[in-house]
Amino acid sequence: MLMTLSEENYLKAIYNISTKTGEAVSTNLLAEAMETKASSATDMIKKLAEKDFVNYKKYQGVKLTKEGHLIAASIVRKHRLWEVFLVEKLNFSWDEVHEVAEQLEHIKSDKLIEELDALLDFPRVDPHGDPIPNKYGEIQAKKKVPLSSLKVGEKGVCVGVKSTAKEFLQYLDKIEISLGIELEIIEKEAFDGSVIVLYKDQQKNISAMAAANLYVRKT
Repeated sequence: MLMTLSEENYLKAIYNISTKTGEAVSTNLLAEAMETKASSATDMIKKLAEKDFVNYKKYQGVKLTKEGHLIAASIVRKHRLWEVFLVEKLNFSWDEVHEVAEQLEHIKSDKLIEELDALLDFPRVDPHGDPIPNKYGEIQAKKKVPLSSLKVGEKGVCVGVKSTAKEFLQYLDKIEISLGIELEIIEKEAFDGSVIVLYKDQQKNISAMAAANLYVRKT
């Protein structure tokens, strides 16, 4: 069934939000993600429901159907594989890849994507640490917690970021934090929630906002 770019973008947004919350997605939350009015989001939801891509009940939110989930996961898979390609093969930085991958994710060729996956040696996460769905729409998510949740003396390896805002990723580059870096909490400030962390034999003060947007796997 042919789909518009807008329909694909809505399915992807529903997938991303529901993956994080584990719940049905409210119209207002979806509209916010799509930067549009709630009425416009409702109109699109009804179109998707007519095509059996989503289940929708007024005031109860929207959920992807099995077919809708497969389509959305495929779009997310392509997006994240292209991000890996741009970083690993074309030397893009992790704050540059999102907008380009937004364009590439709509390519329809299954063969191209399977060859891309093989070329990249079947990566499981994108440059931001988000899991890449396989061709069946399945993901192998690793347990992760915000850096801010660690106690003094605890350590964690950086496995992802909650925010992919360009400014935040550039900030992490500036203070030399990237995926795979082990961080140890040295001190937590009760007043503002900021933390002092040890990594690469150096200590840095990290704001509460930054610590809440860094995902780590405890070690």
